[in-house]
Parts: sequence; structure tokens; C-alpha cells
Amino acid sequence: MELAHSLLLNEEACSQLGEVQKAEFLFDWLRYLDKLLLAANHLFVWERQKTLVEQLLSLLNSSPGPPTRKLLAKNLGILYSIGDTFSVYEAIDKCNDLIRSKDDSPSYLPTKLAAVVCLGSLYKKLGRILGNTFSDTVGNILKAMKSAESQGRYEIMLSLQNILNGLGAAATSCHRDVYKAARSCLTDRSMAVRCAAAKCLLELQHEAVFMWTTDLDSVATLCFKSFEGSNYDVRIAVSKLLGTVLAKAIISKPASRQSIRRVSLEEVLELLGTGFLRGSSGFLRASGDMLKGTSSVSRDVRVGVTQAYVVFVSTLGGAWLEKNFAAFLSHVLSLVSQSHPKANQTQIDAVCGRRCVSFILRATIGGLLGEKAQIAAAKDICQAIWKLKKVVDAVMSDGNLETRLGSADVAAGQHMLVCALQELGNLIHSLGTTAAPLLQDSSAGILDSVISVSTHPSVSVRLAAAWCLRCVAVALPSYLTPLLHRCLERLTVLKSSPEAVTGFSFAVAALLGAVKHCPLGIPHGKGKIIMTLAEDLLCSAAQNSRLSAQRTQAGWLLIAALMTLGPAVVSHHLARVLMLWKCVFPVSPKDLETEKSRGDSFTWQVTLEGRAGALCGRHFMFICQPIQYLYTFSFILRLSSIVKTYGSPLKTPSVVYRQRLYELLILLPPETYEGNLCAILKELAADLTAPDMQVAAFTFLLPPLCHQDDLLILSPLLQETDHRFIEEQLLLGSGIACGSLEYDPYSIYEKDVDGDSVPKPLPPTLSVISSAVKLFGVVCARVGEAQRLLILEQLLDCVKHAKGARQQVVQLHVVSSVSSFLKYVAGAKGSLGPEEMRRPALALVMGALESSSPLLRCAAAEAWARLAQVVDDAAFTAALAQVSFDKLKSARDVVTRTGHSLALGTLHRYLGGISSSQHLNSCVGILYTLSQDSTSPDVQTWALHSLSLVIDSAGPLYYVHVEPTLSLIIMLLLNVPPTHAEVHQSLGRCLNALITTLGPELQGNSTSVSTLRTSCLLGCAVMQDNPDCLVQAQAISCLQQLHMFAPRHVNLSSLVSCLCVNLCSPYLLLRRAVLACLRQLVQREAAEVSEHAVMLAKDIISYVPFFPQISFNKICHRYANIREVGLEGALLALLDKETDQRLCRDIKETLNHMVTSMAVDKLSFWLKLCKDVLAASADFTAVTCVDAMQEEEGDKGDDASVLTMRNDDRSRPFTNPRWATRVFAAECVYRIINQCGNAHSAHFDLALAQEMRKRDSRNDFLVLHLADLIRMAFMAATDHSDQLRLSGLETLLVVIRRFATIPEPEFPGHVILEQYQANVGAALRPAFTSETPPDVTAKACQVCSAWIASGVVSDLNDLRRVHQLLVSSLTKIQAGKEALSHLYNESASTMEILAVLKAWAEVSASQLITGILEVVSKHLRNGSCSSDGLLDLVHTDLGTLSRLWLAALQDFALLTLPSEFASQLPVDGGAFYTAETSENAKLHYSNSWALILHATALWLTSTGFVVADPDEGASNLSRPVTPTSMCQGSSSGATVKSPEDVYTDRFHLILGISVEFLCSLRSDATMESITACLHALQALLDVPWPRSKIGSDQDLGIELLNVLHRVILTRESPSIQLASLEVVRQIICAAQEHVKEKRRSAEVDDGAAEKETLPEFGEGKDTGGLVPGKSLVFATLELCVCILVRQLPELNPKLTGSPGVKARKPQMLSEDGSRLVSAALVILAELPAVCSPEGMLISILPTLLYLTIGVLRETAVRLPGGHLSSTVAASLQALKGILSSPMARAEKSHAAWTDLLRSALMTVLDFWDPDGTHRELDEVSLLTALTVFILSTSPEVTTVPCLQKRCIDRFKAALEIEDPMVQIKTYQLLLSVFQYPNPAVSYPYIYSLVSSVVGKLQEIDKRKPEDAAELQVFQEGIKVLEALVAVAEEQHRSQLVACLLPILISFLLDENALGSATSIMRNLHDFALQNLMQIGPQYSSVFKSVMASSPALKARLEAAIKGNQESIRVRTPTPKHPQNPGRNSSIQLKTNFL
Repeated sequence: MELAHSLLLNEEACSQLGEVQKAEFLFDWLRYLDKLLLAANHLFVWERQKTLVEQLLSLLNSSPGPPTRKLLAKNLGILYSIGDTFSVYEAIDKCNDLIRSKDDSPSYLPTKLAAVVCLGSLYKKLGRILGNTFSDTVGNILKAMKSAESQGRYEIMLSLQNILNGLGAAATSCHRDVYKAARSCLTDRSMAVRCAAAKCLLELQHEAVFMWTTDLDSVATLCFKSFEGSNYDVRIAVSKLLGTVLAKAIISKPASRQSIRRVSLEEVLELLGTGFLRGSSGFLRASGDMLKGTSSVSRDVRVGVTQAYVVFVSTLGGAWLEKNFAAFLSHVLSLVSQSHPKANQTQIDAVCGRRCVSFILRATIGGLLGEKAQIAAAKDICQAIWKLKKVVDAVMSDGNLETRLGSADVAAGQHMLVCALQELGNLIHSLGTTAAPLLQDSSAGILDSVISVSTHPSVSVRLAAAWCLRCVAVALPSYLTPLLHRCLERLTVLKSSPEAVTGFSFAVAALLGAVKHCPLGIPHGKGKIIMTLAEDLLCSAAQNSRLSAQRTQAGWLLIAALMTLGPAVVSHHLARVLMLWKCVFPVSPKDLETEKSRGDSFTWQVTLEGRAGALCGRHFMFICQPIQYLYTFSFILRLSSIVKTYGSPLKTPSVVYRQRLYELLILLPPETYEGNLCAILKELAADLTAPDMQVAAFTFLLPPLCHQDDLLILSPLLQETDHRFIEEQLLLGSGIACGSLEYDPYSIYEKDVDGDSVPKPLPPTLSVISSAVKLFGVVCARVGEAQRLLILEQLLDCVKHAKGARQQVVQLHVVSSVSSFLKYVAGAKGSLGPEEMRRPALALVMGALESSSPLLRCAAAEAWARLAQVVDDAAFTAALAQVSFDKLKSARDVVTRTGHSLALGTLHRYLGGISSSQHLNSCVGILYTLSQDSTSPDVQTWALHSLSLVIDSAGPLYYVHVEPTLSLIIMLLLNVPPTHAEVHQSLGRCLNALITTLGPELQGNSTSVSTLRTSCLLGCAVMQDNPDCLVQAQAISCLQQLHMFAPRHVNLSSLVSCLCVNLCSPYLLLRRAVLACLRQLVQREAAEVSEHAVMLAKDIISYVPFFPQISFNKICHRYANIREVGLEGALLALLDKETDQRLCRDIKETLNHMVTSMAVDKLSFWLKLCKDVLAASADFTAVTCVDAMQEEEGDKGDDASVLTMRNDDRSRPFTNPRWATRVFAAECVYRIINQCGNAHSAHFDLALAQEMRKRDSRNDFLVLHLADLIRMAFMAATDHSDQLRLSGLETLLVVIRRFATIPEPEFPGHVILEQYQANVGAALRPAFTSETPPDVTAKACQVCSAWIASGVVSDLNDLRRVHQLLVSSLTKIQAGKEALSHLYNESASTMEILAVLKAWAEVSASQLITGILEVVSKHLRNGSCSSDGLLDLVHTDLGTLSRLWLAALQDFALLTLPSEFASQLPVDGGAFYTAETSENAKLHYSNSWALILHATALWLTSTGFVVADPDEGASNLSRPVTPTSMCQGSSSGATVKSPEDVYTDRFHLILGISVEFLCSLRSDATMESITACLHALQALLDVPWPRSKIGSDQDLGIELLNVLHRVILTRESPSIQLASLEVVRQIICAAQEHVKEKRRSAEVDDGAAEKETLPEFGEGKDTGGLVPGKSLVFATLELCVCILVRQLPELNPKLTGSPGVKARKPQMLSEDGSRLVSAALVILAELPAVCSPEGMLISILPTLLYLTIGVLRETAVRLPGGHLSSTVAASLQALKGILSSPMARAEKSHAAWTDLLRSALMTVLDFWDPDGTHRELDEVSLLTALTVFILSTSPEVTTVPCLQKRCIDRFKAALEIEDPMVQIKTYQLLLSVFQYPNPAVSYPYIYSLVSSVVGKLQEIDKRKPEDAAELQVFQEGIKVLEALVAVAEEQHRSQLVACLLPILISFLLDENALGSATSIMRNLHDFALQNLMQIGPQYSSVFKSVMASSPALKARLEAAIKGNQESIRVRTPTPKHPQNPGRNSSIQLKTNFL
């Protein structure tokens, strides 16, 4: 293919290729040429133009395929547009000559078509340059069209479109001729030709004025005719033409010289209305047919005209619609008025008409109007409802009942009312809570108007009104309860009116159905009211025969709707429901027999209505006894005889009853009706073969039984489109009604899959067949094999014996049932049964496989494969395949070939790649042959689809067929005409399957793989250029697959270009493909995709010559949008307009991926994008927010006014975005913040951000956009939409938490958020108004607490504003139930109360911690006034809060009890929840309890726990006396508890909640809850009283330790583990205090004289044993060992003792690990105090020593500067604590204790093993450990000669180490040892080491110190000698002084040397002189004798003193006591360890 990449065609290479390769080569060259001509140098092209033109024109004679000729024409046009046009006339003449040719052979047709296409392209590109030739050309083309077949007509229409596009007004002379030709093509039998003609006329109308003036009527009539028998594409194209022409007729102004009358809006609407009502018939004919009653407008025409209405209004725009909405609404509603009686002569017509009108209203109002305009439109709709209501009222006031019921006026308006009510409901549903102003506007009277029509005589209107109320309730949940109350009230009052009973029962049921969409729910009591009312209706039904049916239906409808509220409501009414259910059915066989003879037709109607209604409560049927079902089933067997007896009035009720029963049985487990299976099966067979069913509803029954992939080959109507709502009616056929609510009123409360669209149940006659088919599958699979065989043969006989149209109906039902049966058996992994079962099943499926219905063939192919699957026999499968092979070889008809070719593919689907390669070869060979059958596109389509299934399922087995298959696909893509779009779609699926099969192998570089990859890309390119949108979608899907497997080989730029162009395609499936591909691309290359999109948008001008005028304008607009706001902005705009939920989800995912990948790098862009979306509709918040600020405090409003100021009037990229889009933008904002949190720290550091911004202006950080973040959060939080308010508050919360601590560089001591406190207050205030929903208030409370606790605000007055909001909430919940909202479920009040208490808990916790710390430290900081002020504010309410907190914790404790304790729960519920809503309340308690627990514990800590609350008295904890009426006070007879009992209850409450939570941590437990719980325990144990409770109850302490051990095991978070260890430490401290107290008490009680006989206290007692599970110490050891071994696995003796494990070097733990190990060691050091001496010695001392020394060994890492690691320091501290324990002095254990300590010391000494195992250990750490042993143990331990000698040797060796830091530390340690008061310990060290010390110091004298470290070594050594002098005996002291003085004097400098000395020597001189000045007076006699004996020393000393005095004169005096650099570390060391 590389040879094709040149400007001129490589004819030599081309001539050597085969036919298929040659076509591929030419297409690839033309593709390359297309790109090259645009980019190449024009001079370079001009030089070769002549040759290139010749080559291109020569290709015309080579029979080019459709894609090739299109590309050839395009290149020819581009070549002449950029090159010399001199020879263009020759090219045109050649093309015309080719068209005139008389050769009509099929082989010459491609040449003619190529010539036609070339002419269109040339005129399109060159336009008026060719103006003098166009008449001949057009004439020639039009002449050729007369004899052209469909392909020729198609290409000629498109060519004429291009000619008109290029010439514009210059082609006026031939407009009429073109119009005349296009008219005939617009009603062509070929749908593709109709589409092309519509495009041609659409182009023509730009310049042909007559089309929208004089010929407007004929154009409209022509379009109506074109709609007849049309397909979806034709309706799209023609409706676009008709809508555009009619819109142009209104908005265009004719030239002044033309005296053409302008067409009015009324005339245009009348024209459209005529088409809608009369179709394409002439007026006279239509009128005559209507008079005869035989006319009904074709559904095709109605659907087409409906789409034209939408195009018409869309073309005129939203502003026009807003202005003319009243007139438009009136006209559209009149389309379904019965004033055109014959237009809607049947119910079926009426339903279809209503659906069309609803679509027009939804598409225009919902798609074109912004939210404000929609509110105005809703008011207009409401006015229309009022007008229609007045007409009804006038008629209904007539006293004559017959006149009322038969009035034409009532009937005339019913369908108009239905459409108006449904649109009003949809409108309010889409507006959500932004519709609140509309409903609050009393002048509009929305709710009054809807409720008023609930009593309309028409049931359709009553149902529509109920649905509208449901939409209102879903959109505005605050209206749900009031509406329910109002409807129930009306229902109760008007029980005597049949219309009111049904109307208001519908309304109540619809409102109950809305509850599941409203998370806040309804009050629980409403269920009881509804149940009572339903009972009353059912019981009173028999009292009045006029109302019997209505009351029966209403009663059961209310009960069924009530069941949807779930178990929490239903369980309370179950007994009553069961009683009613028993009453409606016969309870015994006798009743079943006797009821047949009773009653009349009407009675049976009511009975059937009641029984059908009872069966509707499916939710509670499962609990009934099987015996009750027996009579239900038995009754159905009698039903047919009853219907025969009483005639047709019972026909519909009996069908409804059957349907309900079948639906119920489908839901029930088959075991429930096991004994009745045969009876049910017979009844089902009778229903399925009933003689009265005349219409075959293929498209209703079969799609669920077909595989979704197979439906793609059928009608496009089965696929999802934007017009699915109206297109559905064309699927069912003219004799079948569309779905409508009146067919099943019970569906009004069901959850609808389409969100806001009205439920569309089909008529009962269809629904019962659907249910029977599903049930047949279940029952037939469960009956015995004999019965199954019998029923299958019976069904087969029914099909055989039926005749004519009825046979088709029976076959449909039977095959559907058998398919359902096979699908059920396959799903259950069952078996068909014996072999004789196969024959009838096979015969049924085989017959359907050759049916004339494509859908039935498709379902039969699926059943064919399922049959093979359930038989599961290879021979049978092979036989089935052979049957298909034989049929395909012999049959020539399309039906057989399509059915059996699909059967082959489905066989592969369910049985995988059939192992026999021969079978696969045969299958592929046959499908190859069929796919090349150009005489039948249907056969090609089905064969190729089947081939794609084979490719998918064969897997690797298919590799050998990949190359020939790919060649076949490319050949067909290049040759199949574009008019056969379905073939191209199947080719696309084959290509996609091949790409999937090849998979990652496509990345390879071999020649074969490269060829395959090139062919795949070529195929994608061909499909991209196909005019059919579904083929384009396939191309995008293929490219998506290629990009996934071989991303380097897909041109991302061209792919992104294709995606951007189709982003706003009118075809839903193409948009879905685009978004699916984009979503995948941005996961890998988000930045590149975004850059390509913007670059393409900027370069779009270069593409101007290559787009048609209309599409170019659209593309320019699309790209202009991308250029302005990027691809991201375009996606946001699309999200705002899109209605398809799946597409919206894809858009959101794509944008989320882009935020994750790019938000940090393109921060300003993303924030501006979000701000534009949020600001576009934020203007209505401005007034309220500014007013709020000004009311509060005038001078504080400045910042808020910045946020609320209106932007200038410049155009915004987003206009009136919907609330859902704004919610998504707000969510993006806090996603961006979180993304920045994972990026550079400068995003949250203003000083750093400003500094980095100065360095590089391109740097962008989030903190620089804080004002924008606050602004966006403010706009969202103050919106009308509750969802947006929640998102805004969440954003504000994230901002506060992220930015609260960031300082303001310009104002030290302040934070940057401080300047926005007024804005935060203004954003929060609206959330605390009385009408705000509880969930918004709850979120606002969270923000308030975060704001106050953050410490941002320093001024108490500023803080009080937000604090006051929380105070108002606290006051509200104190006021009790009366003040709380009754609009929602009681659990909503619980949520709000707990949110308030949680917010107070967070605020109080932060302040109580501060207060406690200040009390402990007894030191108030100077700047702490703000904290004190806030603490005062909190303390004001703390008394009330503490009681409420305790009550909430009591509730939580009750709710967390296991179910077996349910009987012990309070009957009335708790303090803040009711018993009925306890399940719902649990979630709210689980979200709040942790912080409340922490705050309560802190409050108790701050009061010392035992200080009673002054207002509490002796209240019962379970019912605290609180100001809220929700907390019931203790009864007068209750036992008064003592304060001690109250404290104990509180203690156990907090401890119990904590232990219960911590011991069963779930995976979803939050870090916040666990941390708060542990901090609460810490606070609790900070106080002596709770500690005493823990200490005195050892079992409690052990349990708590075990729970904490579990927490540590299951949670890896270091913060949680540290908090757990802190609680463990406090538990051990509590145990220590308890042991000390017991010892003290014993001493006091027994007297000092008997101390020797005191019992041993502490664990271990006298025996020393610790019992696991009973020992606090053992539990603590377990926990600490767990921590230590996790961090240091080498401590595990099992690991270290194994032979294969080598000793590791010491390791430096992480900071968290070090803290954990240190905390564990602190706990270990505390354990001795809890044990008895025996327990300490026998049980734990070896373990403690092993662990502490082990930590020392494993972490003794050498650190710079001689520092010790934190773990070493902790281990040494713990070691000191253990060694110095008083236990060591106990007489009983002293000897054993000493032995253990000696062993431990030996272990430490062994760390210096000569074998080098531990040579990496830090010497300083080990020497420090030795020193700890020497100083902390009794002398018996360390004075053993062998140990003492080894210790001394270690010190000697350390002195020899050259590292100065080691020497410094060694001297410091020796100083401690030498000063030890016990001579038995210190003297041996002195004797052994003093000579070494003196020798080292004398060495320093010889080589002077060179740096500060050596200086410090000398200083520390001198200190050691000075200490020796101090401790020496008098007789030896003179000798030591005599040694010391020469060393010191040797470092003195005389006056000359002092001036030139280094700083080190000067410091040494000063140090020596200072020490001499101190020693001299102290030991004067020795000093004098030394001076006298050594004149040299004396002279040196005098010179030094003199020099020193001289230097003092010239410089500032030296401090008398200079700081000693080494002294601090020595003191610190001693303090820490020694």
C-alpha cells in the first residue's frame, strides 16, 4: 500500500494487482490524494495537473464502486479548485458524454454513476465559474433520470443537490425543472431515493422562493404523500424539508419587487394540521371517506408530520416559541380534539394522536426553552386546562345524566386535557425544585387546576391528572404530603361520586408511587389512614351498586400502591390485608361451586374487578398459604364457563384477571403451585391458541425472546432513536393500540424505567398473551415429560390446523411460548427430555424459521440454537447444522436463505466455536457465498450478520479465515451501493468482530499483520464516508477497537475530527458511538484529544471549500463552540441538551476522566468553565443574597456583593443551562479541588504559589482562585434547586476543610479564608429557613460546624453570625414535634436533629479539647481571647446539648441491639425516632453517633465526670428530662437513681457503644468514626472516676484490650493504631492505680508493723502465673507483641530461630512505624507496676527484656551526629523503667531477678560478637544500654567480674574509635558511670579507664584539635577528669590534679599566639584557662606545688593570663560562664535514660 502514497497513480504497480487488490489500491491512493491536495504546494500540483486529471478521468471507465467514485469526484473538484480550470470544460463534457451513452448494461452503470457524481462535485467546488454550462448539464442529468433505475435516481438527486449548492442563485433558470424531477422522486418506491430527493429540495428551497410562497401547499401535500409507507430515514429527511420550508415561509421577507403575500402563522399551522388530521388525501376524498367512517390517517404520515412540527419550531428557535407559545399550544392541542370526530374515530387513533402531540410538546418545550421560559409555558398550559375545565363544568352542571355523559363537549376536550396534563407533569418533573416559584404563584393555580380535573368524566383525564400530581411530588418532595392529605380528604368527602372515587384514588396511588423517588418520604401515619380508607371503600362497595365497581377498584388500588412503601409500612397492616384478600376469594371448594349460581353479569364484573385488584398487591402475595392459591387457580378453570354464561361484558374483566394471575405466578416460586401445573398449562395453551385473537403482535412479543444483537438486522424501528416515543406505534401495526395508561390504571404507581415518561401499558388482550408466554416457559419446564410432550404436540396441531391470518397469529403465540420455554430451560441448565420431545419442538421452530415475518425468523433462529443447547448432544447439533446446510444449498427464496443463515450463526453463539474445523469451514463457505448474492440485499445482510456471530464465537479457530474474510468485507464495502445501508451495517459488525478476534496481534510489525491492519483501517475509512449514520457508528466502533489494540496505528487527529463533527448528530446511536469512543480515548490520552479538538476548530476555515453550505454552517457553529470552550465545554453543552440517560452517563464519565487527567494542568480553564455554567442562571439569587447580607450588617456586605454582582451583558458560552447541568458543574468543582490535593503543595500554600507564579507566569495554583471557588459555592448553595444547593454546600465544605489553615502572607496571624466570612454566612443562611428541606439543613449544619471548628474566624461578633444559625436549629429541635416539619417521614426529622447535634458535637469537641488542654497546662496564651469567646458561646448551651447527646447515644445503643432483643425496645421509639421508622433512622444514627460520642466524653471529662448537671436532678438516663417533647420524661413511678448510678450508666453507655462498634468493625466503617470512638475512650479514661471503674473490673479491661487488639489487626492506619495504643496505656494506668490503691488500703488497714505479712497484690499473686483470657497483662502483651512484630518481624522467635534466616542489618523504621514501636514500649515499661513480684519475675520479665533489647538490636542504626533513633531512645527508656522497678528489691525474687538481668546484660554484650553478626549496630546505642544497666540495676547484677570486665573492655574499645561523635558520647556515658555513688560499681571503671582517658587527652595535646568535634571531644574528656578529681579520695586527688593541670596548660596561648590563632584554638585556650581559673582556687595547695615544680608551666600560664587580659581590653568581655556545647546533650541523656 505504500506504493499508493504518491501524487500520481503508480499505474505499473496497480496493473500487477488482482481485481480486489486493485480496487483497494485505487481507493487508498484516492484517500492519500485527498489529504495531499490540501496540504501540497499549489505550484507542485499545477505542474502535474494535466497527467493527474487524465488519470482521474480514466478511472471513470474502470467501473468504480460507490466509495471510490465519491472520492474520485471529490479529488477532481479539489484539483480544479486549487489548480488551473482551463480543462474543466473538457472534463464536464466527458462526464456528460458518459451519461448520454446508450449502453444500459449493468457493467456500464458504475461508469455513468461516477460521471453523475463527478459533475455534482465539480459544480459544488467551482460554483459560478461553470455558470454558462450548467443548463446543459442539468438538462442532461434530468433526461438521464427518466430511464435511470433506483441507484441512478439516488445519485442524480444528490448530484443535483451539489450543483444547486455550488451555483446558488445562479441556477434560478432550472429551479422549476429540478423541482419537478425531485417531486416525482420524493414519492419513489426506493426509500433511499426519497431521502436524496428531500435533501435536494432542501437545498433548492434556499433560492427557490416559490417553494415557500406560491407552491407552499403543494410542497406540503407532496411531503405528506412522501410520508406514506416511509421508513425512519425518509421521515427524518422529509420532516426536515417540510419543517424548514414552513419556517422559512414565516420568517423570510420576499424582495420588494415581488408582490407575494406573506404566509401567516395560522395558515402554516393549519397546513400542518391538515396533514396530521387528513394525511396526504385530497380534501374531497378525505371528507368523503370520513363521512363513510372508513378513513383513518396513516400512522406513517402522522409520525412524519409530528416530526415536521418539531423541525418547524426548532428552526424558528426558542425565542420565537416563547413569544408565540399560546397560539402554538392551542393549535397543537386542537389536533386531538374530538371536534374532528372522524380523525380520532377509534381509541387506537386517539392514543396514537395523543402520543404525537405529547412528543411535539416535549421536544419543543423541553428542548428549546430555558427554565424561566418553561415556567411561563407551564402557566400557559395551566390556563388551557382551566378553559377546558370550564367547558366540562358547564356540561356537568346539567341535571340530565344522559346529556352529561354523552356530551360532545366533554368528549372533545378529554384528549386535549390528557396531553396538557402529561406535558405539565413532564415539565415540572424536568424543572425539579426550580419549579417552586411556579407552584407558589397563586395566580397560576397549578395544583388547583390539576386537582379540579381529577373528577373529569373521562378516566383518561383522571389518570393523567394523577400522573401530573405524581410528577409534581417527585420534582418537589415538599408537596408530596400536602397533596396526599388533600386527595385523601377529597376522597373521603366525595365517596358518593364515582368519578371522584376513581379520580382521587388514582391520585393517591400515583402519589404513593412517587414516595420511592423522594428520599425524605412521607409521615408514617399516612399509611394507616390510607389503609383505613381502602378498607372502608371495599366494605362499602356493596352498599351502592352505582359505586360498587369504582369503590372496589379504588380500594384495591390503594392497597396495592401502599404495598410499594416497603416492609416498614406493610408489616403493620399485613393482617388486615390478608383478611381482605381472604374475603375476596372463595375459601373452600364448596364456596367455589356455589358462587357459580349466584349473581348476575354486573355482580361478576365487580367480583372480577376485586379479585384482579387483589392479585395486584404482588409485594405481599408471597406470604400467603399455598392452599389459598388452590382456589385461585380453580376459579380460573371456571372462568371460561362464567364468561360464556354472562356474555361479552365479562370478557375484558376476565382477561384482566388472567393477566394479573399470570403476572403473579411468574413472580412466585414454582414450588408454590406445584400441584396445579397441568391445569395452568392447559389454561395457558387455551389462551395462546384462542380463536378470537386476530392480530399478530410480532413486535410486541418477539423482541424480548430474540438476542439483542440479532435485532440489529431488522427494522431500524426496533433500535433506539430520539423519536422512539412516536416511532413505537409504527412497530405494532395498524390494528394494535399503543400503550396508554388507561389500559392498566394499576401501573400508575409502578416504577417506570423511563423516568418522567408516562407508563405505557398495552391493552389487556396483548398483555395477557405476553404474561402467558413468560409463564408457559416456567410451567412447561416444571411439568412431567409426558405432559410436556403432550402439550407440545397439541400446540403443533393447533398451528397446522389454523388457516389464513389466524394461523400466523397462532404460530406467533406458539413459537413465542416454545422460545420462552427453551430460554428458561437453558437458563436453569436443564434438559429437554427424551428424544421424542425433540420432534414437535423441532417442527415448531423449523416452521417459524421459514416464516414470512423477519422478526419471527429471528426469534426462531434463537430458539433453534437454544434447542441445541438444551439437548446438549453433538450429533443432534451437527444434524441441525446439516439441515440448514441442505436448505441453503437447495433453496432460492429469500425467506429460507435468511432464516437458515442466521440459524448457523446462533448455533455458534451458544455452543462456542464448534470443535470440528470441517464444520466451521462449511459454515464459512456457505455464508461467503450468500454474502455475495447481490440480487438480494436481505440475504447479504443476514448472511454477513451470521458470519459476524461465527467470527465472535469461533475465537482462535477463525485465524485461518481472517485474510479471506477481510478481503470479502473490503470488496463488498467498495461495491455494495450506499442505498443498501443494512448490508453495510452487517459488514461493519463483521469487521468489528474480526478486529476483536485479532486483538493485540494488530500491534505486530510483520508484513502479514501490517496488511491486515491496513485493510482494517481502509474498511473503517470506507464506512466513515457512508451516508448512513448507523454505518458511521460502526466505523467509529471499529476505530475504537483498533485504538484499544493498536493505538500507535490509529490517526488520533482524524478520529477526533470525526468524533467532533458527529458530536451533535441528530441520530442517537451515532452520538452514543461517538461518546463511547471519546470515553475510551480520554482514559488514555485526555490532553491529546482535547488539543486535537481545539486545533481542528481553529483550522476549520481551511475546510471551507469541502463542506456543503448547510452542513458547513452547522459544523462551523459546532467548531466555534469548541474553539471557545474546548471539547470539555462542548460536552457540557451537549449534556445540557441531551435527554438520553445512557448518553448523559457517558458524557459525565468522559468529563470526569478529563477532570482527573487535566484539571490540574488546565486549572483556570476548568474553573472558568464551571463558573460560566453556574453563573449562567445564577442571577435570580443575586437579590436575595445581597438583601440578606445588608439586613445582617451593612459594612459586611462588600464581599458578598462581589459574588452576587451581575456579569456584564456580553454573550456567555452557556445560556440557561438546566439545573442538572449546574449540579454536575458544582460536582466538578469539588473534584478539581480533590485532584489538586493530590498534586503540588503550592495549590494550598498562598505564599509558595505567589512565589512560583512570579518565577513563571504560566504556573497556576488553586489557592489563587479561592475567590472563584467561594463564588461558585455561593451561587450553587443559594440556588432554587435543592440538588444544586446540596452540591454547593458540599463544595463549600471542601473549600473550608482544604483552605482553613492556609495563612495570609500579607497579614501575619490571619488566614486567607477570613476575608470570605460574610460570604460563607450569606451562603448558609437560606438553608436554615423554615421551608428548607431537612437534607439541605443537615448539610448546612455540617458546613457550619466545619466553619466554626476550623478556627478561621477570630472576631467573636463575626463568629456569632454563623453560630446563631446553629443556635436557631438547636432551639427548633428543643421545641419538639410541633415545630418540626410534618411534610416528610419521621426519619427525616431524625436526620435533621442528629445533623444539628453532630454539628454542635464537632464545634464543642474542638473547643472542649482546647479548654481541657488549657486547664492542664494552666497557661493561657496572649492571643487566645477568640478561643475563650467561642468556648463561652459553647458553654452557654452545653447543659442542653449534653442531655440531647446522651439521649441520642441512648437511642443509638437501642437501635444497634440484635434483633432478638427487639421485644425489649421502647414501644414508642426513642428520644429522636419513632418505633415505626426505626429502620430508616438507623442510617442517620450511624452517620452521627461517633462525633456525638466524642463530644459527650469530652464534656464528661471537662466536668470531671462526677459533677452532676444542675438541671438534671435524678433523671432516668433512658428518658432524660429535656426541653424537647420527643424525649419523654421519666414517669412519676420510676425509681429515682442515685448520682452514682447515673454516672455508672453514662460510663457503661459510652463504653458499651464504643466496644460494640470496635469489636465488629465493618468494611464500610469510616476513619472518622473509628478515630472519634477511640478519642472518646481516651477522653473517658483521662478522668480518675472512669479509670477506677476500669481498674476495679479486670474482665472489663481485658475485654476492652481484646477489642483494641482486633482493631489493630483489622485496620492498617497508623493514626488508628496509635490512638488504640494510647487507650491501652490508659487502661494499664488505671490498673496501676487500682493496685496502688489496694496496697495502700492494705497498709492502712493492717498497720505498719505487719507489713511483712501483707498479701501480694498485682497479677501473678504468689504463684506468678498469668492465665490467658483472664489476665490483663497477658492481653496487653499480646497486643504489644502484635504491634512490634508487625513493624519488626525479626522479633518473632520462630522466624529468627529458623536456620535459613540470616541476621539482618538494623533498620530505620518509617516515622509512623517508629511512633508505634515507641508507644508499645512505653506500655511494656508500665506493666511491672501491675504485677506482683512473682508474676513479674516468672511470667513477663523475660518477655519484656527480650522485646526491649530486641527493638534495640533491630533499630540501632548509626545516625549522623551520634544521635539515637526514636525507637532506640524508647527502648532504652523502657529498659530503664524495667531495670529500676521496685520489684527487683523484693526479697523472694531478688536472686532470680538478678540472674535474669545478668542474662540480659550478657545478651547486650554479645551484640559485639567477634563473628561480626551485629557489627552494623550503633556503638553509642549499645554503650548507652550498658550504662543503663550499670546505673539502674543493683550492684549484684553488674559487678560480676566476667560481666564487669566485658563492659570495661567495651568502653575501652569505644575510646579507641576514631569517630569523634562516638568518643564524645563515650566520655558523657563514662562521666555518668564515674559519678555513680556506689564505689563498688564505679571504682573498677575508674581504675581501668582513667589511664586510657588521660592518654587520649595527652594525644590531643600532641595533635591540636582541628574542628569543633575534636574540640568537644577534648572538653568532654576534661570534664571526665574533673569529675574524677571530685570523687577521688583525698590522698589520690593531688595526683589527679597533677595529671590534669599540664594537659590544660598545654593548650594555653600567649599574647602573640592568641592574636593569630584559629577559632578552634582560641576556644580551646578559653576553655582551658577557664577550667584552670576554677581548679586553682579549689585545689590551691596542689596547684601551687605543681607550679613550683614546673617553671615552664607557670610561665606559660602567666603569659596566657596576661594575653587574655589584653584581649579583653580590645573586645567585648567574654561571658563569665560560656555555654558549653556538650553540656546540654549530657544532661539530656541523663534525664532520658540514666
